[in-house]
Amino acid sequence: MLLSRLQNLIGGIYDVSIAHDVYDFLVTDRQRLPAGARGGTAEEELIVAEPANGGDEVALSLYLDPDLLARLSRENPLVRLHGGNVADWCTALEGVSHFVYLAWNAGHDKPVSLLELEMQAEVDKYVASYWLLRRQSPQRFPAELRRILFERTHVDPRAAAAGRGELYREASRYAGKFCARLERLLSRSRAARGAVAADGGGDAAVLSELRRFYRLTHARKRALIEAIG
Repeated sequence: MLLSRLQNLIGGIYDVSIAHDVYDFLVTDRQRLPAGARGGTAEEELIVAEPANGGDEVALSLYLDPDLLARLSRENPLVRLHGGNVADWCTALEGVSHFVYLAWNAGHDKPVSLLELEMQAEVDKYVASYWLLRRQSPQRFPAELRRILFERTHVDPRAAAAGRGELYREASRYAGKFCARLERLLSRSRAARGAVAADGGGDAAVLSELRRFYRLTHARKRALIEAIG
């Protein structure tokens, strides 16, 4: 199923695994969410609730709009990613990214900030989309991908009205700078070898950097990105 395959894709890229499948936490009916989240309008939302008894466990729900999932079923991006389904692909990917990153860090007793969660999701959009496009068109380097994700997008007015505009802009700025570095590394690797590996995975050095980045603390991620020339 699509979301499980997205979870496996992210897990494979970063060499991380969690004990749960995203579908076990998926909600497509807003009326089944906690009362405070039922009035939302976003097509994707990760709901995190701490237990009332003060325990260590957290309760997760990933809401995805049923119409979004229906569109992705009709135009499956894992078969062909194109202009007509890329926005829906990114929305679903963001939700799965949030789920995997929060669950993996929770399993390692690591706190996660909202900025870190959003920044990682933006990186995941670039990396997973790059991997998919290279797999579907092995002879073509998707040079326009980073510009589409980081230069031609804008903050949803609903998020801005809710006071989250600056959070998303900062997450996009940091992720965009990191992905520009990845793009340069991937492009040089492709030029040196004539083409990136046919499976779209890129070279070992880029994969190693991605896995190291995934495991850094929030502060160290920001410091690494700020040091990029």
